[in-house]
Amino acid sequence: MRIFHVITLSSLGGAQSVVVNLANEQVKSNEVFVVSSASGEAWQALDSRVNVIKIKSLYREISLKDICVLFRLIWLRIKYRPDVVHLHSSKMGALGRIAFRPKKTLYTVHGFDTIRVANRKFLKIEQVLQKRCAKVVGVSQYDIRMMNSEGINRNLSYVYNGIKDLRVPQANAVNAQSRQILREIRKTHNRIVACIARDDKPKRVDLFLSVAAKNPEIAFVWIGNKATYETTNNVFMLGTVSLASQLLSDVDLFVLMSDYEGLPMSIIEALSAGKPVVASNVGGISELLDGTNGYAVENDPEIMSEKIQYILADEARYQAMAVSARKTYEDKFTVEHMVNAYQTIYDSITNR
Repeated sequence: MRIFHVITLSSLGGAQSVVVNLANEQVKSNEVFVVSSASGEAWQALDSRVNVIKIKSLYREISLKDICVLFRLIWLRIKYRPDVVHLHSSKMGALGRIAFRPKKTLYTVHGFDTIRVANRKFLKIEQVLQKRCAKVVGVSQYDIRMMNSEGINRNLSYVYNGIKDLRVPQANAVNAQSRQILREIRKTHNRIVACIARDDKPKRVDLFLSVAAKNPEIAFVWIGNKATYETTNNVFMLGTVSLASQLLSDVDLFVLMSDYEGLPMSIIEALSAGKPVVASNVGGISELLDGTNGYAVENDPEIMSEKIQYILADEARYQAMAVSARKTYEDKFTVEHMVNAYQTIYDSITNR
């Protein structure tokens, strides 16, 4: 089977992680192509057998250059005649549904609220183009409900994101300096609560800092920030760290505070590492956290602080939740689960 993964950006991100994990598994028995923008680090993790096609005129912003992108996609369709075209991200989701054959195309919406909430001006495009593919895939049941509520209701399905097991030794080692910083923090704080996220919208750095201020005895570590912030003594902003998820083994609890999400990779990574989670009850997060492995709660510093304290206050409770977190990952969110679910969709397309 010849599989095309088509995505707008090649910079690191959740959708790119899905593409890498899918492509690396699929290339073992298929011919796999990844089509994207020219600049970015995401494809360094691809298996060498995966073919990468870079479109120099492709950028996130909408412009007249997108006409060139569209014709490039049509040319790729004619040249390679893919059996399955898997579109990712809203821009390539639109251009790809115009360029490729609908019967051979599926489109994964990596968090419908990025359109429904953050970019409603593009909602009409999604409504019109829903007929131009064999399947529209959400990353959560929440996505499916929200798409239905907005009149997008043709050939819907959902597939949970999956990641590699963080407990399996990685070829590359995490930044030793960052790990040493966490070890130094541990000397003065018995518990470490961490967030791994960019500090751009919709991530709620302000809420993170408010919760930290209510818990001065606990260290709060943010990994991935670019800006600097006025913080209390128990807050540590580490900035951008390569292979940041490997640092989860050095913390006690993971938090993610946000105004909207899809199905966050960072929470799945925390579950894989066996770490309980407290996160905003947005997007598909409540499908990850069920009260045995963590909590999806309102964006309220009092409530979040209460849940963090509850988890960390009793060691037996904490250990039970850590075990449950790991089991959640093993049961639902491995790469194998994701690959198999998408293969079922691929088979339904190719067998038509």
